[in-house]
Amino acid sequence: MKHRNARRALSGIAILAAFAILSTQGATAQGRNLLNEARASGVIRIANTQSSPPWTYIGDDNQPAGYDVEVAKEVAKRIGVPRIQFIADSGKNFVEGLKAGKYEMVMNDMTPTPERAKQVDFSAPYGVEDFRIFVHNRAAIAGPGDLVGKRVGVTTGSSNESWARANLKSSEIVSYDNGGLVFNDLAIGRIDATISSYFGGTKYAKDKNLPIKNVGPILTYQLSAAAMPKGQPQLKSAVSEAINAMIADGTVDRLAKRWVGVEYGMTEQIAKTVAGQ
Repeated sequence: MKHRNARRALSGIAILAAFAILSTQGATAQGRNLLNEARASGVIRIANTQSSPPWTYIGDDNQPAGYDVEVAKEVAKRIGVPRIQFIADSGKNFVEGLKAGKYEMVMNDMTPTPERAKQVDFSAPYGVEDFRIFVHNRAAIAGPGDLVGKRVGVTTGSSNESWARANLKSSEIVSYDNGGLVFNDLAIGRIDATISSYFGGTKYAKDKNLPIKNVGPILTYQLSAAAMPKGQPQLKSAVSEAINAMIADGTVDRLAKRWVGVEYGMTEQIAKTVAGQ
């Protein structure tokens, strides 16, 4: 009987120990120094959708690729963390994922809006893009005024969803967890239009050979920055310093030209957008 009770006690201790380990791994950032932890472990967890080319997607080698991925790798190196564990997640989950401790950062073309900034912190911006309307090649839609009563696809939790809901009150907004499916449905006529970045939309259409085009004026410019949990000033400062150094030494423009193919200098447009031009 004593041996049996001892075994039960040991089993209980083992279960509690395992639970403690799991709780620590998934713990929120409150009271912790995530930068020091990442440097000590040599790895930082960064989330992205891996379905939004040219920002983040799965490359031919079955590994995460894209502009945000390459910027993340360079940032990690400059803040003293040699390895990144990329975690695929939906854009609608990013804020709660950071708050729950699922990952230390999000780098996925994420716009630092006032609403998001109440819940998470943002680094200095490392990207900017213009958003436009995309339609089927045969569609008789030339601008925002033609979207009245139309079905407009957007990515769930994205800033383009926020813009569409705020500015297209007479349209039916259709949300998609997977941004790539928006363009597929646009191509086969399930939706009438989508609001997307010019670079993302044109690249996806070209890569997938889809019969879609952009129309009308630029709707808005949106910055992208790294998001991280509140209460991590060391991490926020280190990431911002790394990004600002990458802007100053030409790394951001070099990566943008390689992965995005921008028609303007990325850093120049970042500065103009920040200044409100």
